[in-house]
Amino acid sequence: MAAESELVVRAADAGLILVSALCVLCSYRVIFGPTVPDRVVALDAIATNVVAIAVLFALRTGRGLFVTVSLVLAIIGFLSTVTVAKYVTEGDIIEPRE
Repeated sequence: MAAESELVVRAADAGLILVSALCVLCSYRVIFGPTVPDRVVALDAIATNVVAIAVLFALRTGRGLFVTVSLVLAIIGFLSTVTVAKYVTEGDIIEPRE
C-alpha cells in the first residue's frame, strides 16, 4: 500500500511542476499576445491550469476540500471567460434597458 501511495505522490508532484510551467508559458501569451482573443484564450488556459493545480494538490494532500475549491474556481473561470468574450464581441457586458 505504501508503494502505491508513494507513486501517487510522485505523479502529483510531477503534474504540479508541469502545470505550473504551463501557467508560466500562458502568462507570456497574456503579456505579449498579439491580439485580444489570444490573451483571452491564454487567461482561460491559466484558469484551467489553476483548477488542475487545485485537484493535484488535493490528490497530493488527501484533502477533499481542494476539490470543492477547484469546482468553484472552474465556475469563476467559465463566467469570466464568457464575460470577456461578450465584451470583446459586443463592446458591452450588460445591455441597457430600453
